[in-house]
Amino acid sequence: MPRPGPRNLITDVPGLLVGNATDERVISGVTTVLCPGGWRASVDVRGGGPGVRETETLQPVNSFAVAHAVVLSGGSVFGLGAADGVAAALSEAGEGIEIRPGLRRAPIVPSAILFDLGNDGDKAWGLDPPYRAMGQASVGAAAADFDLGSVGAGRGAMAGTHKGGLGSASIDLGEGLIVGALVAVNPVGSVYMADGQTFWAWPYEIDGEFGGVRPGEMAPAVEPFPDHSRLAAFGRLSPGANTTIAVVAVTADLTTAECKRIATMAQDGLARAIRPVHTPVDGDSVFAVASGQVSLGAEAERRLKIAMLGAAAADVLARAIARGVFEARTPS
Repeated sequence: MPRPGPRNLITDVPGLLVGNATDERVISGVTTVLCPGGWRASVDVRGGGPGVRETETLQPVNSFAVAHAVVLSGGSVFGLGAADGVAAALSEAGEGIEIRPGLRRAPIVPSAILFDLGNDGDKAWGLDPPYRAMGQASVGAAAADFDLGSVGAGRGAMAGTHKGGLGSASIDLGEGLIVGALVAVNPVGSVYMADGQTFWAWPYEIDGEFGGVRPGEMAPAVEPFPDHSRLAAFGRLSPGANTTIAVVAVTADLTTAECKRIATMAQDGLARAIRPVHTPVDGDSVFAVASGQVSLGAEAERRLKIAMLGAAAADVLARAIARGVFEARTPS
C-alpha cells in the first residue's frame, strides 16, 4: 500500500527545498521551490484569470524547458516581482543556465500569483512592493522542512469564504517513485461539502492528515455554486480575484512533454478538492517538475508509469489542498 513520505511534504522528493517568506504587515507572502541544477518542467493553466511568468518557456517546443525554481506568491500582479528576487539570488549563487562562459548565469524561474489585495494588510507600498525582497528571503529560508497553513504564499489566501493556506503532501509509490505536491489555496469555490466541515477531498485522506472528518447525512451536491451570494458579499467574484496555484514533483526521468502530461492530470486534484473550480474568476495553474532520478524504462512500461504518476499527482494535490486549509484554521 503506498504511503506518504517521511515528511508528507513535497520535499520527500529528494533534492527539492522549499522556502517561505511572510510579511505580517502586508498579510501576504512568497513560497519558493528550489530545483538545484535545473529540473525538467512544464505547466498547465486552466483558470480564466491567471497571473503567470515564464510559463511559455516551459512548453515542450521550447529550448530551455527547465526550472531552477518555481515561485508561488501573493500580491496579485505585484507578486510577480518575487521571481525577480529569486532569480537574482540564484544567479548570485552561481545557479542558472550558462549561456556563454564568463557571463552571469540565467536562472529559469517560472511563477504564478494569487490575489490577496483585499485583506486587511497594509498595501500602501508606493513604488516599492515588498515581493522582490520576499523572493530573496524565501531563497535564504529554503529547507527540506517548512511550515504549512497561513504562511508564505498562503498567508493572505481565502478558500471560498473560509481561510485559505499553504498545503503540501506526498506519496511513495515504491521502486524509487515519489510524488509530492505544494499548493497555495485561494479559490472562489469551496473546499467543504454542504456541512461546512467535511473536505471534498476526504476520500483521499491518509492518517487523518486534515482532520479525519467523514460525511454524515447531508444535502446532496446538486447546487453548482452554493456560496455565490456570500462570495459576492466578500467581493470575491471579480475576475482574477481568486486562484489555486501549485507545484507537483516526481523523481522520474520525464521529458518536458511528459511533465506537461503530469501537470494536466494533476489538475484533476483541484476538481476533487474544490467546487467549482477552473472558473472565469480563478487563475488555476499547476507546474510539474521532475528530478530525473528514476528511469521509467521502455515505451510501453513508460506510458503505464506516467499514467500512474499522473493519477498519484492528482490524489496528492487534492490532499495538499485540504491540508493547507486545515493547517490554516488549526495553527500550532
